[in-house]
Amino acid sequence: MTTRFSKVWLIWGGAILLALGAGLGGRLVWEDRSGNGALIAADLGGPFSLVTHTGAPITEADLKGSPSALFFGFTHCPEICPTTIFDINAWLEELGPAGDDLKVYFVTIDPERDPPEVLGEYVTAQSDRVTGISGPPDAVRAMADVWRVYYKAVPLDDGDYTMDHTSLIYLLNDDGQYAELIRYGEAQDSAVAKLRALLNS
Repeated sequence: MTTRFSKVWLIWGGAILLALGAGLGGRLVWEDRSGNGALIAADLGGPFSLVTHTGAPITEADLKGSPSALFFGFTHCPEICPTTIFDINAWLEELGPAGDDLKVYFVTIDPERDPPEVLGEYVTAQSDRVTGISGPPDAVRAMADVWRVYYKAVPLDDGDYTMDHTSLIYLLNDDGQYAELIRYGEAQDSAVAKLRALLNS
């Protein structure tokens, strides 16, 4: 990640520490990307209303009933997002039938370029286990906010743009509540152990 991105996380970290110190409700997660990668965790999640890559409505209620993995990204992502999908496929393969109950959701943070049909082509080309989530920009922002996900458009020299964004995978229990995190680039044995614990909880 760039130095500028690390500085953004430091700013967010300070804001979260202040929020926790003030006794505000909600679970937040901060990863200090400039140093030791320490995490501060508290309540995450809340209401949202979006659509899957098939156009079906999806809300926070759909995150209940089975364990799930939730991550945020975009289809033009050069490295983090395709690598994350590749890693998830590898983890599920290692889990075998034990991983069949896990639902995986990929929420775009670039809905202008990732309407449901585009997102669907992207995820289905890489995995048959991942459900894409998209919708109006304001509704996407609302979901990102309840999960304390950072993202921001960054202009490129050619007039296009890329996105800085949180690279964490959120693991949810069958009540749709935050249970654990998997970090980008985490070792497979560690990630699989967390998924196995989630599925067995």
